[in-house]
Amino acid sequence: MGISIFIQTLNEEDNLPGLIESVRWSDDIVVLDSLSTDRTKEIAEAHGCRWFSREYDGRGPHQNWAMKNIDFKYPWVFYLDADERMTPELRVEIEKIASNREEQKVAYFCGRKNYLLGKWIKHAFPPWNIMRFFKPKHVSFARLSNPTVEIDGEFGYLEEMFIHYNFSKGFHEWFERHNRYSTYEAIETVKAFKECPIIWKDLVCRDSSVRRKEQKNLSMRLPARAVFKFLYLYIFQRGFLDGAPGFNYCILQMIYEYLIVIKVKELKYRKNRMQK
Repeated sequence: MGISIFIQTLNEEDNLPGLIESVRWSDDIVVLDSLSTDRTKEIAEAHGCRWFSREYDGRGPHQNWAMKNIDFKYPWVFYLDADERMTPELRVEIEKIASNREEQKVAYFCGRKNYLLGKWIKHAFPPWNIMRFFKPKHVSFARLSNPTVEIDGEFGYLEEMFIHYNFSKGFHEWFERHNRYSTYEAIETVKAFKECPIIWKDLVCRDSSVRRKEQKNLSMRLPARAVFKFLYLYIFQRGFLDGAPGFNYCILQMIYEYLIVIKVKELKYRKNRMQK
């Protein structure tokens, strides 16, 4: 039984060839693009990928469109971004699952090794599990950024991890991207204040995905949120063990968190002005 590969892109002419090389064993590589202006489409089609393109409207809505409108060749799909890479070990694990006709689970969470300046940021950027291997009809996504997933059925966790080169386009692009992300996160934060009260029992849930989701919900309400994020990553997560790259990453995350904080304040300010 084969596996379909799902890729999302926006101006990824530099990253895409490396990703495709890592999944060339699949005969169904599907690219959903967000109106790229570089050679992304040319590269994808030259490698035999199927091409879809639409205006980006947030990560959750974008992925939901794919689940409803793309006819994947195989029941099982693995999703990767262009700056990520499949590993041979992970391929073996997911192929075993896909070929098992008695498999009851419909989705799997997977860890990733995140790199900065050539170093695996093992502690400050730990390989938290994210849902990447799934049957499309059984999953849906929420939130404009860092989407949460709803799974209709049983799910599990993969042992192997994929590789993530989060800074492959340089720090300049990282800041541009996270400026966009922080806007989405600010909108979701204001929404969460109204609609998502803290579920305290989920903070100690055995399921790591549920626990992490609620930890994020709690973190939105913390004072000095940006400073807390730095201390959490650098001290509690032992980011100091990652050396200078780990310290740099913790600083970047603190900046990103502060962008969210001030944009939340901006949204509240604009709303109050409109109500006067």
